Amino acid sequence: MSGEPQRFALVVGVRPEKREEYLELHRAVWPGVEAKLTECNIRNYSIFVFGDILFAHYEYIGEDHAADLRRIGEDPVSQEWWTHTDPCQVRIAEERDPGALWQPIDEVWRQR
Repeated sequence: MSGEPQRFALVVGVRPEKREEYLELHRAVWPGVEAKLTECNIRNYSIFVFGDILFAHYEYIGEDHAADLRRIGEDPVSQEWWTHTDPCQVRIAEERDPGALWQPIDEVWRQR
């Protein structure tokens, strides 16, 4: 891919009773999860927390974002990771990506 990376942002809620569990999981993200993200052209992935809201941002440097996301979704290590993280989350935004917990959000401004 030439030029700047594509940027993506998503939002989800964290269940108050599962907040500490979620944060603890992310203090030591499994190496296989991080390796698959890198292999699938995801860079600078960050998750921020504000109360019971999680905000994620990442940059994509590949050629086929949808195909790379499918590869992550098919990865057994990522699937196992999600069995721990998904129960901690709850959808809080309109359902723009049907069935997904993390919902995409639009960028409204960016410093250049």
